Amino acid sequence: MKLLKDILYGAGLTAVNGSTDILVNEIQFDSRKVAMDDVFVAIKGTITDGHLYVQKAVDLGAKAIVCEKLPELLVNGITYVEVSDGNTALAVMASNFYGNPSKNLKLVGVTGTNGKTTISSLLYQLFKKAGYKVGLLSTIKIMVDDEVFSTTHTTPDALVINKHLAMMNDAGVEFCFMEVSSHGIHQKRTKGLVFEGAIFTNLSHDHLDYHKTFAEYRDTKKILFDELPKKAFALSNIDDKNGSVMLQNTKARKLTYALKSFADYRGQVLEAQFTGQLLKINEYEFWTKLIGHFNAYNMLAIYATADLLGLETLETLRLLSELNNVDGRFQYYISANKITAIVDYAHTPDALKNVLETIGALRTGNERVITVVGCGGDRDSSKRPVMGHIASEMSNQAIFTSDNPRSESPGAIIRDMEAGVEPQNVKKILSIENREQAIKAACQMADSEDIILIAGKGHETYQETNGKRIDFDDFKIVKQQLDNLNK
Repeated sequence: MKLLKDILYGAGLTAVNGSTDILVNEIQFDSRKVAMDDVFVAIKGTITDGHLYVQKAVDLGAKAIVCEKLPELLVNGITYVEVSDGNTALAVMASNFYGNPSKNLKLVGVTGTNGKTTISSLLYQLFKKAGYKVGLLSTIKIMVDDEVFSTTHTTPDALVINKHLAMMNDAGVEFCFMEVSSHGIHQKRTKGLVFEGAIFTNLSHDHLDYHKTFAEYRDTKKILFDELPKKAFALSNIDDKNGSVMLQNTKARKLTYALKSFADYRGQVLEAQFTGQLLKINEYEFWTKLIGHFNAYNMLAIYATADLLGLETLETLRLLSELNNVDGRFQYYISANKITAIVDYAHTPDALKNVLETIGALRTGNERVITVVGCGGDRDSSKRPVMGHIASEMSNQAIFTSDNPRSESPGAIIRDMEAGVEPQNVKKILSIENREQAIKAACQMADSEDIILIAGKGHETYQETNGKRIDFDDFKIVKQQLDNLNK
């Protein structure tokens, strides 16, 4: 148990009713999880308001309530604490509760529209190969050195973050790499964390269902850099037009990377094949198994971060050449009859365009590109026609299908995608709601040497429809379909 007054340090208190010199058991922001002697933090969420469940938390045994507005009825023996912002208070309290674990390791945040998972995951791989104890907080999983934990959000809630950072402290972890989403920043989940550095990858159309405008989306990402301490580093992709914006107000040491512009870490693609590419970073050349210009940027960010964290240059280059691609990020399989299937998480217009451009650059000219793509339900619908346009324009054949429809009609989502198809490309598209049938159709259409791109879900091993998740793995399904063609 912890003293409430210690947990509340720096949480932005505006009023207190009752004693803070009491011991509390756990912090909860979900009233259903409250147990005896817990402290309940009422959060105004996107779906519901935790202030509606204050009395329920008290009935379940909460000893203290933290909220933005004190309830009219105050129960004797319960401590009520009013704060200026519930999300900030939760994050700061979580950090205090677990002993401010981010201070005891070198935490690097990775933000941007695309590349967060690849960069954070490969930095984890690289530092592990270099012999360090390493942590990872990513879309795919949480790693406490060698121990794996599942995750459901790109940036977990503040309690989950600090709990696992504390576990990393106990395990002797020295470095941790963390994906930082715009949702996570906006909901203050990273407040109270001490970052050694932050990386900006790029910014393109995404999450406008949540942020409403691109400017708000950009400025939310920028908060991560604005709040960096002076001793930290701020590493930004200066080729992106928003790269310099991220660095404008930061107190941290400013560094840049680029393929096209003058930068502290300048890269060049010397050779590209399906098996990898030869890169030059500043004066050094090395081979990487990862292909595409988007991965050249990822490699630049990884090399720069390793350099800034003190790894020896030649050792870093050797380890970069050993890194394997992350599941669902340009993950490919070549069948016995030489059909290449590529599974990629590309779920934004920019990411889809990047992947198709990479495939186009690697083609010899005779192969057809068949793209299977969908868009998620209950998410930014304005990108759907753009995705439909890109897939139909840049592929020989495009099959529109379901992604994670969630509560929306798959057919309605596909119609939104179809709206972006130019008249000259209409004959190139086929719409099949069932994703497995769409993948099967692509495999049956493909001839030897053709390339099938399955975009949107990448590493995900489920499909979400009407609140239910069913097992669904793009890579397993396409591999099975292609293998069946050869039987």
